[in-house]
Amino acid sequence: MIVESRLYDRKNGDVICNTCMHRCRIKNEKWGRCRVRKNESGVLNVYNYCMVSAVAMDPIEKKPLHNYKPGSKVLSFGSVSCNFRCPHCQNHEIAFSDLTYPYLREVCPEEIKKMALERSADGIAWTYNEPAIWHEFCLDSSKLVKEEGLFVVYVSNGYMTPEAIDEFEGVLDAVNVDVKAFTEKFYKKFCKAKLDRVIECVEYLHKKGVFIEITYLIIPDENDSDDEIRKFTEWVAELDRRIPVHFSRFHPDYKLMNKPSTPIKTLERAVDIALENGLEYVYIGNVWGHERESTFCPKCGKKIISRNGFYVEKIELKRNKCPGCGYEQNIVI
Repeated sequence: MIVESRLYDRKNGDVICNTCMHRCRIKNEKWGRCRVRKNESGVLNVYNYCMVSAVAMDPIEKKPLHNYKPGSKVLSFGSVSCNFRCPHCQNHEIAFSDLTYPYLREVCPEEIKKMALERSADGIAWTYNEPAIWHEFCLDSSKLVKEEGLFVVYVSNGYMTPEAIDEFEGVLDAVNVDVKAFTEKFYKKFCKAKLDRVIECVEYLHKKGVFIEITYLIIPDENDSDDEIRKFTEWVAELDRRIPVHFSRFHPDYKLMNKPSTPIKTLERAVDIALENGLEYVYIGNVWGHERESTFCPKCGKKIISRNGFYVEKIELKRNKCPGCGYEQNIVI
């Protein structure tokens, strides 16, 4: 199904897409960077509406979201393509594919709602590839799901425009933003994007009251210096020290097979820097069984949510407060 984009302007025969921060200026009969939006005689048409590549029931911890609805189940959906070009993408089969991907199938918004209800999901997640380029379908489907009392989460690279975020007001409950590094050099080299626009997106999401968690994948010799981690965590702390941060372990993938996996000590050093800068909830990801998968009270240090990998084993809270010291947590149960 082809639909007209909700967010674009016309200028001298071109269209300017306002769905993501690239704000592509697209000439007639040309595609945007996302490869799913096309200028057809001054109309920006969207070609990935209803086009689903992957569906799976996941624990919300897999997104990862640790402080939003811990232990809940989300029905996850993905499509194809992306507005970034990361050479280490773990979902490169769909993120670097286009509308010719052989496993795409049409699923309408009503079917999204039906599938979520039939599988007794607590919420839905738009994930696997960048959901921002699937804006119209995600929005229409999410509104139907919200009517049934389910929650909606995004797993995003943080390139949504303020206009796109505004359209999700009252619909999008939580988002995990993958902040891939904290230098413009990295974003230019690896993502073909700009860090300052990611910062703008995260800060606007926070302003709009969306529950935010941030993932920072640490790649050896690329974004792992103490100085860069310090600047990143200082920015998060200045925005809101209660935002959960996940330092994830890199594993060689796609076009970045020459890099080793992140040393555990590097991840633990990043946690130390984050705590020194006042962040309250700091996690280590992609290291099954590490104690930093669990949630600790920022005030007294008591383990209040015990996890083993993506699975919650025990939650110890009293009306969202630590049972040990009474500190009110930034956790949505």
